[in-house]
Amino acid sequence: MWKILGEDAIYIDIPETWKRRMIALAGEGEKQDKFKKIVGESEVTYLMNGTTEEHTFFIKLSDDVTPEEIQGLADVALDILKASEHPCVEVEGRRQRYQVIITNYHEPEIIGLNKTPGMSSGAVFMPIIKGLDGPGRENMNTVRNNVW
Repeated sequence: MWKILGEDAIYIDIPETWKRRMIALAGEGEKQDKFKKIVGESEVTYLMNGTTEEHTFFIKLSDDVTPEEIQGLADVALDILKASEHPCVEVEGRRQRYQVIITNYHEPEIIGLNKTPGMSSGAVFMPIIKGLDGPGRENMNTVRNNVW
């Protein structure tokens, strides 16, 4: 069974469970209230690396969050995770490694209705295509040292 900050969760509910528990454990105060507001409005995503058994929580912020507010979020998140009596992630009774990433980076969309301006697939891949046949590149169609 999976536990996120002491609460049972199924895999697909992990990001929402983590977000809800972090907000509940934030406490009271000006920084904590700001943390609750910003995290409550932000998208939280989750990724598990099965090889390293490391869990990653991404808090994706809007562009209007200031660097000072981001620092405040990091401070409150660290305080919550240090003070929690439960591990952030526990699987079948075993404490797991985890990391929290706070970011406002938005992946550009290459295709679709909400395509990022200037990010058409042709524009994105053109430098790669030009690099493949640019001056100084070896002609891959020739045989090297008469070896087949």
